[in-house]
Amino acid sequence: MLAEVRAFFAERGVLEVETPILSAAANPDPAIEPLALDADLTGAGRRRWYLQTSPEFPMKRLLAAGSGPIYQVCKVFRADERGRRHHPEFSMLEWYRPGFSLDELMDEVAALVRRLLQRPDLPAERITYRALFMGRLGVDPWSTTPAALAAVAGERGIADAATLALERDGWLDLLLSHCLEQDLGRDRLTFVHDYPPSQAALARIEPGDPPVARRFELYWQGMELANAFDELADAGEQRRRFSHDLQRRAEHGRLQPPPDERLLAALGSGLPACAGVALGLDRLLMCALRAGHIDQVLAFAVERS
Repeated sequence: MLAEVRAFFAERGVLEVETPILSAAANPDPAIEPLALDADLTGAGRRRWYLQTSPEFPMKRLLAAGSGPIYQVCKVFRADERGRRHHPEFSMLEWYRPGFSLDELMDEVAALVRRLLQRPDLPAERITYRALFMGRLGVDPWSTTPAALAAVAGERGIADAATLALERDGWLDLLLSHCLEQDLGRDRLTFVHDYPPSQAALARIEPGDPPVARRFELYWQGMELANAFDELADAGEQRRRFSHDLQRRAEHGRLQPPPDERLLAALGSGLPACAGVALGLDRLLMCALRAGHIDQVLAFAVERS
């Protein structure tokens, strides 16, 4: 599979790069918990370092420096993630395409997955996040209330839904994972795109009625495989989002990684308009082999590492 990945990008003129696994900064996304260590690595005294949860930030620095289209196959690390589809250390393929629209990137993701699965005729479909929720749950994720979503969760039999106190995005994530995800990508690739602005993460927000976050996720056989953005290039807006994420982390007493000032400086110098995507290789291999647990595609699960 790795050989086919590299052949695919070599044919398309996309450069393979390497970036540090260990960094002085980390993604403050409240949904992702980084692994940290304290050590003196530079001779300037002990300080905190972070294992990457994604190579996104240094790859964007390369893009801003003029690298052109790039990809990377690497290990990433996330704390508090262990289960049938989750492992604290996993393999990620991430790539960036300057000048690509999100639609063009969907085409390329589909082409790569078809090649890796050796299924050139595998069909693909695209559905907006709003249409998915309205068509299958009867709720508009832009205007619904947490109370209305809680009621839907209760009607759908989600355990302990009545005891949960979630914000709107928390309820939407719960309904997506428990009520919708298992039916996505059945015998076809399903791209869910155009998310609520509150779920923009590192994506550009497109004004409109309603405004949408220009991102997509890929599902196959009921499993999320990839997450992509029409990349945010505004340094001021990125700093604002970092501050918001850190505030949310503080409210829940979670680790407070410092903002990545080098990334913000790179954005300030000028990030080319581009689309980027991260694809979980372990999950893709699970699908290809019809494996029911991620440990079945790992030589050494963390308990035996």
